Amino acid sequence: MSGVHRLREEVTRRLRRLMRTGVPIVQCAVAAGLAWFLARHLFGHPQPFFAPIAAVISLGVSLGQRMRRALELVVGVSIGIGVGDVLISFIGTGTWQIALVVALAMSTAVLLDSGVVIVLQAASSSVLVATLLPPATAGGLTRMLDAAIGGLVGFVVAALLPANPLAVAHRNGRLVLGALADALRGVAWAVARQDPEMAGDVLADARKSQKSVEEFRTALEAGQEIAKFAPIRWRRRGDLERYETASTPIDRALRNTRVLARRALAALRDGEPVPRPLPALLEELAGAVVLLRDELASGVDPLQTREAARSVAKKSTVELLGEGDFSMQVVVMQVRSIAVDLLQATGLSRTEATAALPPLYPEAKD
Repeated sequence: MSGVHRLREEVTRRLRRLMRTGVPIVQCAVAAGLAWFLARHLFGHPQPFFAPIAAVISLGVSLGQRMRRALELVVGVSIGIGVGDVLISFIGTGTWQIALVVALAMSTAVLLDSGVVIVLQAASSSVLVATLLPPATAGGLTRMLDAAIGGLVGFVVAALLPANPLAVAHRNGRLVLGALADALRGVAWAVARQDPEMAGDVLADARKSQKSVEEFRTALEAGQEIAKFAPIRWRRRGDLERYETASTPIDRALRNTRVLARRALAALRDGEPVPRPLPALLEELAGAVVLLRDELASGVDPLQTREAARSVAKKSTVELLGEGDFSMQVVVMQVRSIAVDLLQATGLSRTEATAALPPLYPEAKD
């Protein structure tokens, strides 16, 4: 029975993965077929090989910056085809001819100050011209037009059959904010139990979170492009703007949490006393992160998060600093910084966020 259960789980996992990639698969299939149809029947090209290839590549090179990449693809293919057609017409096809064509096509792209995509497409296109599709088969201008048709079709299909720009943002946002909440909660447990080993594990996990932040930013760039060019996704712009507003403060909060975990580990190793309110304050801060995750996913303004973070900020008083030695004082200061980061993630300016903090050094009374 356990084997059947594992098989069912594996099948379910793969089906879910297929569902997540369903839109890109449909996009590529439709774009390839449409590019071939247009090049063959509208423009009369007998073998429009480059049209469906260009359509698929323009969709697949990157989720973000697709229009620029599609243009780079067309330019790269055109350079490769042009150089390949001219040279192969004179020197023929063979080992050294292919090597020469590839070198010259890539060199031409580099001399034009082109990006990586253009250089690589120039190389691959020149190889195709020199081997599978020698100049006698079709004219170079026809192939360049096929590449342009394919790149344009890929872009249009991406605009008319777009993926949900929020799906990837939600998924990556949950990962990043989950890592942040786990780190804060983990430090709270470690200092409450005065367990250096637990604090070390939390720090190790927190250091792995930067990759999730980078993937989160990439997902937002992709989503913004989709929402910009796809009419049926325009209504998602507001939700994406909330994520965009929160992304930089969330990154800072994670960095500050890594500092917090490192200083908490040092304090526990040195046997420094733990301020009594600190574990509960860290738990409360983790709860604010969870609120932010849920409110962003629900598409509402994160007002509950703002109040929760403001509550933590008000409790991070100067009296807490007097209860610990140096490393624990740094931990308390990082709590203040993270509270400010979360307030900014809800849309407040830095001035408005820092105003929620109690004064670090109260004014002396006369």
